Amino acid sequence: MTDALKRLSEEGVAIWLDDLSRKRITSGNLAELIDQQHVVGVTTNPSIFQKAISGGDGYEQQLADLAVRKVTVDEAVRMITTADVRDAADILRPVFDATGGQDGRVSIEVDPRLAHNTAATIAEAKQLAWLVDRPNTLIKIPATKAGLPAITEVIGLGISVNVTLIFSLERYREVMDAYLAGLEKAKAAGLDLTKIRSVASFFVSRVDTEIDKRLEKIDGEEAKALRGKAALANARLAYQAYEEVFSGDRWAALDKAGAHKQRPLWASTGVKDPAYKDTLYVDDLVAPGTVNTMPEATLQATDDHGQITGDTVRGTYEQAKADLDALAKLGVSYDDVVQLLEDEGVEKFEASWNDLLESTEAELKRLAPSEA
Repeated sequence: MTDALKRLSEEGVAIWLDDLSRKRITSGNLAELIDQQHVVGVTTNPSIFQKAISGGDGYEQQLADLAVRKVTVDEAVRMITTADVRDAADILRPVFDATGGQDGRVSIEVDPRLAHNTAATIAEAKQLAWLVDRPNTLIKIPATKAGLPAITEVIGLGISVNVTLIFSLERYREVMDAYLAGLEKAKAAGLDLTKIRSVASFFVSRVDTEIDKRLEKIDGEEAKALRGKAALANARLAYQAYEEVFSGDRWAALDKAGAHKQRPLWASTGVKDPAYKDTLYVDDLVAPGTVNTMPEATLQATDDHGQITGDTVRGTYEQAKADLDALAKLGVSYDDVVQLLEDEGVEKFEASWNDLLESTEAELKRLAPSEA
């Protein structure tokens, strides 16, 4: 083992775990990761819950109770997922208290089927905040066009938000704008801005997966040389945008009122291509005031052989822009890629949610008491 995770934390990167299950909670594993591997937060998504609950370990008694009560499958899924998030939030509460509310956070996502419905997303976010009822929860809202006004409204109500499924630099700027607008609403309503937190989940590995696929169809050394560079370039330029927005006049007024910056969160940091080092999206995205949410395999790989050499983001903006410009010259359309990834991201989470509903419904039927 190395001291890589400790060094990463010291560089200002909050380490969050991109996974949750009841077994991880009840076995003491989550508490162990917090205690021994510098984990200070947890993110969940529909795919994570689908995998956890379909695996079944630890859920049978609650499912049996829900079956007896004859609840709907939608209600059952929400009772199960919010129970896990509540328990994880309680385990992370000491971290939340020790960091003044910055970390010790657990994220739970609005129903992905609502991603293109602003009013329903707002209503769902309010309901989730009420259901979990823990101050260290973040409600995840996707950064779709319909999601942007929902982010503003929910932040304006004083609910902390994790904005998810951000792929493009333009959309990221819109997300930061939505956050600032929400803070301004909250301030106008007389709310305490010091209690509102937000992260913006900027997705990383999927960008390389899609762009590399397109580069493989282009002959030449230049295309070959650009493989594995787009995701880092995109994320680094996102950090540049973050620095610009949170040093401007609009932010200064909110900062004076006690508001907190919306931290960039590097999401999808598990490497998909075995040709790349498995800690690529950790080692090469070190910057102060960021979060890196890692699947456990990436967390353990970083612990074992991560190479944390200081800030690997600031000072790279010129090269990052050059890399994206080179892709455009080869005919790889950035706008097309990021829109495709957003659409696919919503579709994948929706498919996972539907799979979760189906498997939960099957369990409820299996466990339902006979009518005899």
